[in-house]
Amino acid sequence: MSRSAHARKSGKAKIAIFAVVASICVVGIGSLVVVNLPSKPAGYSLATTSTTSTPPPPLKLVSIGIQNIQQQAAQTTTTNSVATTSDPVPSVLNPGSQIVVNFSVDLAPYSPLPVISPAIPGSWAIVKGSTFVFTPAAPYVPGTTVSVTVPSGDSGVVGVDGTYLTSPGQASFMVAPGTIERLQQILAQLNYLPLSFTLSSTTPVDPGLLAANQVGTFNWKYPNTPASLQSLWSEGSANVITKGAVMAFELANHLTTDGQAGPQVWQAMLSDLQNGALDPNPYNYVMVSKTLPENVQVWSQGNVIYQTLANTGIPQAPTPNGTWPVYERFTTTTMSGKNPDGSTYHDTGIPWVSYFFGGDALHGFIRSSYGYPQSLGCVEMPYSNAGAVFPMTPIGTLVTVN
Repeated sequence: MSRSAHARKSGKAKIAIFAVVASICVVGIGSLVVVNLPSKPAGYSLATTSTTSTPPPPLKLVSIGIQNIQQQAAQTTTTNSVATTSDPVPSVLNPGSQIVVNFSVDLAPYSPLPVISPAIPGSWAIVKGSTFVFTPAAPYVPGTTVSVTVPSGDSGVVGVDGTYLTSPGQASFMVAPGTIERLQQILAQLNYLPLSFTLSSTTPVDPGLLAANQVGTFNWKYPNTPASLQSLWSEGSANVITKGAVMAFELANHLTTDGQAGPQVWQAMLSDLQNGALDPNPYNYVMVSKTLPENVQVWSQGNVIYQTLANTGIPQAPTPNGTWPVYERFTTTTMSGKNPDGSTYHDTGIPWVSYFFGGDALHGFIRSSYGYPQSLGCVEMPYSNAGAVFPMTPIGTLVTVN
């Protein structure tokens, strides 16, 4: 029977409708497995003996939308209800949101279903014959775009009456950016902060909601946490403690250490959270005191574990007060610049260098004495002492000068 004729039916002809509840499970990123979907019956066709009956309505894609599973009465947002190849203004996909695809007629039990890209663990369910709902079993990655494609033609979706879509449909949804609050919660759970985060509920978090804010409390993890460090913390707001923790996380995951929580950072954080991959390094904090005699202290998880005399900048080139994360390090490097009198310097072989603010760094430098301003802004230490401090100051370590 030709495809152009199979839509006709006789008033006496009866069509057997097979009711099926089917689901497609995404069992891993990049792989789809269809389960419990019967194959197209041999000889499946519609009997037609009359040319006087009205043809059934054609299969059409009505809508591709989203609904929030956290809402009691969620409403579907229609997006790209007609076949299209792009979505110029993506709708926002919140953590745990379901994707809903509506067709004009029920689909055949052997019909392919929509495809999500990038592949996300989860399942498709037939809510009713013509409505399909995808529920994620893993978090959408904040800041990314998720596309839904409805295939057409002979290899595409097929209605229970045997009709096919004439052209594919596609919709794209922008995943909502992650919040500072949730960023801090996850960093604390992964041990990148000097604070802990404890969930209020003992019920495991739905995997699809791992990127959403959770209810819980922050607490300082270690005794004798310096007041200067505590003063830098602000829950739910961007701060230097959070930036340093992001940089430490980026370093551990071989990402660009810019302190910006973009999609790559969120994807890696959510993966580590699911896998229980914690920061293996201790939380260190460097305090530079300009009170004479000037000194450097390294605090680690409750105790000052190292202390040495140091030199900060002279009045003509002072070391500024403030807190910054270490952003670049060298075991040996060359430092060049201008002296206050306008002459230039070019010092080679400077060891154990940890830059924390512009051209200012912790490093070794030979002086006849230490403990008072002598540098051009850097924090100088004797070679051996700088060598002891260097392993304690990986990228992301906070340095406070006061």
